Amino acid sequence: MNQKVLKFAVILAGCGNKDGAEIHESVLTLLNIDRGGHQYQCFAPDIPQKRVVNFITNEEMNEKRNVLFESARIARSQIKPLSDFRENDFDILVMPGGSGVAYNLCSFAQDGEDMTVNSQVESAVRSMHAAQKPIGALCISPVIIAKLLKNVSVTFGCDEKINAIFKKSGTLAVNADACGIVTDGNNKIVTTPCYMLNARISEINKGIEKLISQLVQMV
Repeated sequence: MNQKVLKFAVILAGCGNKDGAEIHESVLTLLNIDRGGHQYQCFAPDIPQKRVVNFITNEEMNEKRNVLFESARIARSQIKPLSDFRENDFDILVMPGGSGVAYNLCSFAQDGEDMTVNSQVESAVRSMHAAQKPIGALCISPVIIAKLLKNVSVTFGCDEKINAIFKKSGTLAVNADACGIVTDGNNKIVTTPCYMLNARISEINKGIEKLISQLVQMV
């Protein structure tokens, strides 16, 4: 029996772990989707990047960059503005991590529990959840899931400070290692901590491989 080819929407937050999407997590997500025989389309909001970081010195730079343009580097230019996202076109939604998630896709880095979520990101998450389609979130991205959907089970690795923030609103924060996933079957949410932990790239890949496989099984 031939396996159904599923369509993944992947939301990126720029390019680079310090101010955009985490490149390892993003590329390994795309690799594992492709290895499973499935298809993906990358998206990013067409908005200014909140900050630009010198990756050698870790200092902020006086530059202006665009989240969509930077994300296109990872997607090899095969990317669309998030405003073009339509839930009917996809079976699964995935959000890799990186600090850009906490700065560009939402305001968690600045506002903590008072964070807001970019309206286009919120629309994508809520529409997929309402359609009972699986959603995967890596690294710091589960903060968006926890903020929008509240009564869900996710992992932030072993970050007890973040755990405590979202437990207040009904989220079940489950500790996990880099190779592990946390599955919320009722809400069709799968999360893995990735570089929330001090992990090797091979460990990150194991977690992402499990996440993609679990999302496919949920369809």
